Amino acid sequence: MKTLYLTKKYIFVTGILATLFAPMQANAETLWSDFSATLLKGDNYKVGDSDRTVFTFEHAAGYSWGDSFLFVDRLHSSNGDRETYIEISPRFQLSTYQNEFIENIYLATTAEVGDGFTNYLVGIGTNFKVPNFLFFKTNIYHKNIDSSDNGIQTTLSWAVPIGPLVYDGFLDYVTATDDANAQMNFTSQLKYDLAPALNIKSKLYVGIEYVHWDNKFGIKGVDERNVNLLLKYHF
Repeated sequence: MKTLYLTKKYIFVTGILATLFAPMQANAETLWSDFSATLLKGDNYKVGDSDRTVFTFEHAAGYSWGDSFLFVDRLHSSNGDRETYIEISPRFQLSTYQNEFIENIYLATTAEVGDGFTNYLVGIGTNFKVPNFLFFKTNIYHKNIDSSDNGIQTTLSWAVPIGPLVYDGFLDYVTATDDANAQMNFTSQLKYDLAPALNIKSKLYVGIEYVHWDNKFGIKGVDERNVNLLLKYHF
């Protein structure tokens, strides 16, 4: 029943987005896009079973109207629990303003869809010009939360090459509310591309993901420090 509920919510959210922005999409130009599938394995998760395998599908793209990021996590716990979590994050370009520090201004939106909840985020975003980084994005949202009072969320995301490695990730900081503590989720990946050695065209990464999450889900004292083994394929 949870999976059916989640599927209906996902269809509802994507249907609203498609309806609202269909005219824009009809005239949109895709500038770039990327698909990837990731397998993660960790044994120090907090809230629920500690040992989990996670399958993640991601799609990122740039358009003439802005950019978008989507990911779907399917979590399999060793105790038999199953969860699905989805984030849909389109950003709509409001201005082409640029200087030596920032590039473009966006209306930033996100829908967080989980088992039994949907949170909606709306705010403002930009791209910072950081030397040697592939990208460094910042969004500040008003977060409409299903299960507690609303809050403010700041999200940073980045990617930077380090020799033959790539280091990327995100940081979410959500302010405290009357019924939840402030929380910070710093999740990053350090990975190496095996594709050249295997003579394949698409990127195939191996590496680790590290999760440093204070007050997970706003629960005071629930601090996750979790290392996942990672295998990621781009296609």
